Order: sequence, then C-alpha cells, then structure tokens
Amino acid sequence: MEQTAQSKKAPEQFVPFTARLMAAIRAKETERADRLFVDPFAAKLAGEEAFTVLEKQLTPQDLAYVAVRTCFFDDFLLDVCDRANQIVILASGMDTRAYRLPWSSQTKIYEIDRSFVLETKKSLLKDVAPTCQHYTIGADLTQPWSHLLLEKGYQPNLPSVWLLEGLLMYLAASEVDRLLETISQLTTNDSYLGLDSINVKSIEYEPYKGYFRFGCDYPEELLLKYGWLGKVIQPGDEGAYFGRYTDKLPPREVTDVERIFLVKAQKTT
Repeated sequence: MEQTAQSKKAPEQFVPFTARLMAAIRAKETERADRLFVDPFAAKLAGEEAFTVLEKQLTPQDLAYVAVRTCFFDDFLLDVCDRANQIVILASGMDTRAYRLPWSSQTKIYEIDRSFVLETKKSLLKDVAPTCQHYTIGADLTQPWSHLLLEKGYQPNLPSVWLLEGLLMYLAASEVDRLLETISQLTTNDSYLGLDSINVKSIEYEPYKGYFRFGCDYPEELLLKYGWLGKVIQPGDEGAYFGRYTDKLPPREVTDVERIFLVKAQKTT
C-alpha cells in the first residue's frame, strides 16, 4: 500500500514521506465513530501533502490495513511491557506511541530514526509531554547504531521489546540480516519483537517496485535463525481483523499471491 502514494518520489524522499502518510491515516481513523484507537497528535504530524495523497490515491482497504496494523502493535506493546519495560522503536518516523499510550512511569521508550525526522516530530510536539521515559536517537539503521542506544542507558542484560513497523521491506537482504543480528546481540531471553513483512512476490508487484527491496515468504524461519520464536498471521485473520480488514488473504500454502505478514516473536536463545 505505501508504494502507491507517491510513486514519483525518489526513495530517499519517499520513505520519510510514508511516515507523514501513516500519520494522516491514523488521523482519519481517529475521526471515525468506530475507531480502533485514538491518536490526537497524528493530524498535526501529517501535513497537507499527506492528506492530499490519502484522499486521491489510497483505497478504503489501504486505510483499513494501517488501522489494523497500528491496533495490532499497540496491543502487542501494551501486552508485554509489564514484562519488559525497555521498548525500542526502529525507524519510528511519526509514531506517537510514546505520547498516546498509557505507559507506566518506569517504561523507557527509545526511538531511532534519521535525525531530521526526529527533530521534525519533536518540534511539532514541543508542547506535548510523553507518558513514559522517552529517548530519541538520530541514526541511519544501515550504519552502526547500537553504541548510541547503549549511551542512552539501554541495558542489554534486561528484557526488552522491539518494534520494526514498516521497515524491513525498505532494506536490502544483507541489511535485514545485519539488523536482526544486531538486535539479537542487544537482547536477552524473554525479550519480544514485533514486525511486519511482505513476501517475495510483493517486491515485484508493479506499484511497489523500486521502493520495496526485501521480502520473505516465511518470516518465522528467518527469525528463528537469530533466536526468536515467531507467530505469523496475515491481516484479516483472527487476531488481525478487528472487524475492519475484510480483504482476507488465502491460506499461506496458496502460491502466486502478494502477502503481508504481522509478526510477534519472543527471544528463546
């Protein structure tokens, strides 16, 4: 879905723009009487261009997917945060979970993204206080960054929660492997990981071609290589439906289908 919005943008422009587009979709969801969540900050973060693209180029199913994904990972984070109060959000973009979810005062949220993205969000939300202990880290995730997280007080010997939402598909396969290896080095047993991923066929689907670079047909097998036991479901399946995502995908054994996966995993080794 995120590809169809601005297919003429260069990748270095398009990827940051998707953060604003996702904020616009969250803002539209917040306006609904049957909303799945409330994000009171999303409209301010989106900007006029994102709302224009949303109205002209996105389908109701596009909006439903982002709403379901947001709700899915909101629930995931709130479910595990009492067991691991260090939360790391990679490529956080215009994510507002540090501000809008009911965290304990002991919860520490680390957001990592390009400096200009984080500075833009900080400026727009300068009058809003996070509901947790909040740390931002400007970094390029394709370059070394773990030392920056450690400098902010992250403790790798304690359980943690990691969220990779809307990230892996934009990386090369070697970058995905390096990222998962780094995360595994920074985590202890009983840590948690949430991510979304597309399958290989989706890389070549024409509206997406040129932006999406990584797909994986079996994310649970990929994660197991790095010590994570994953549970994979598709939007529309039980647990990722929320009464909203009606375009149910066929079973995974059916080939030649573009797919997206929602994944929750726990560190076991």
